[in-house]
Amino acid sequence: MAACWRSLASAGRTVLRRHLLDKNSLHRITAGPHRLLSVQAAQHVALNVPETKVTTLEKDSVWHLKTQDCPPAHGGDPGRHHPEQHTWEAEIERERGVILREMQEVETNLQEVVFDYLHATAYQSTALGRTILGPTENIKTINRGDLVEYITTHYKGPRIVLAAAGGVSHGELIDLAKYHFGKLPGRYIGEAPALPPCHFTGSEIRVRDDKMPLAHIALAVEAVGWSHPDTIPLMVANTLIGNWDRSFGGGVNLSSKLAQMACQGNLCHSFQSFNTCYTDTGLWGLYMVCEPGTIGDMMHYTQMEWMSLCTSVTEAEVARAKNLLKTNMLLHLDGSTPICEDIGRQMLCYSRRIPLHELEARIDAIDATTIKEVCTKYIYNKAPAIAAVGPIEQLPDYNQIRSGLFWMRS
Repeated sequence: MAACWRSLASAGRTVLRRHLLDKNSLHRITAGPHRLLSVQAAQHVALNVPETKVTTLEKDSVWHLKTQDCPPAHGGDPGRHHPEQHTWEAEIERERGVILREMQEVETNLQEVVFDYLHATAYQSTALGRTILGPTENIKTINRGDLVEYITTHYKGPRIVLAAAGGVSHGELIDLAKYHFGKLPGRYIGEAPALPPCHFTGSEIRVRDDKMPLAHIALAVEAVGWSHPDTIPLMVANTLIGNWDRSFGGGVNLSSKLAQMACQGNLCHSFQSFNTCYTDTGLWGLYMVCEPGTIGDMMHYTQMEWMSLCTSVTEAEVARAKNLLKTNMLLHLDGSTPICEDIGRQMLCYSRRIPLHELEARIDAIDATTIKEVCTKYIYNKAPAIAAVGPIEQLPDYNQIRSGLFWMRS
């Protein structure tokens, strides 16, 4: 019997202030599985907790522990240890080099680079426009005062969810919550720090490098946050576009029209549609990897499919996408780890976990008319954000791409 434990703190880059520090740097220094532990406690975790992991997302920090029999009574977490009890000087110095090396590794992942550029151009001068790792100068200048201020400001009870799935009883979870988080303040003194708004700006970033073999391009429009009623229709629309790469079998016998055209015309090496949601905004779009000579054609057919969502999608296509979406969502909940993640994320986003039958009913209520209305609202004649890296000489001008999101119709 295994149990999965996740401690989620809603203190993402949307709560970072001006130039203080980047969240991942703070997170790596203070919240690694063994960062705040004594030698004895760290040895206990190494012996009794088979899997420990720390994940940094755009808006959340996640501490993940997966145990076999014993509860993680000595697991590293932000609640058991008050920041004033630690000097952190040695940890800070040790982690500077680690984080700088991680930055170099991230720069070799072109998909990560493109999505960082996409956020930077879409959310200019806002918190979501910053990278998770942050700029080099911040990493080199982080000090103990920055960490203490950040933790004492944001790591509060109202912003933390403790979730568990698998072989754990409700009573055990309550006892663990009291042990690890009992000293955390249950509320803010006065008003909670306001989250700065993140405004979307239609714009582009192009980094041309003709020495690269392939072009990596992301095209997106502004979408909605997790709790918005249009989230589910946009998820169905995202499923309609789908994803594809050259390793897929079946030839052109694919459900996605864009995948059929990409396969038949050899338009790209791969593409994937995405729908990224935050608290009050989101990005809906497509990421593609193309040969230099097929960029224009792939962009044209992508926009054509987007316009089809706004004007001519059929009930049969929507029904197939709804079934696929429900299947993928259920397949994602295969195991204690994804279930635990789902519980924590939904508690932070909705303050409750949406029952599967309710989610299924909301998906079933969508029809072709709903898809047309919602896609027209967010895609049709909207200014996109574009990020492109590589041999992108043939990427159309921004104004041409912008005009491609408009069709004359009666």
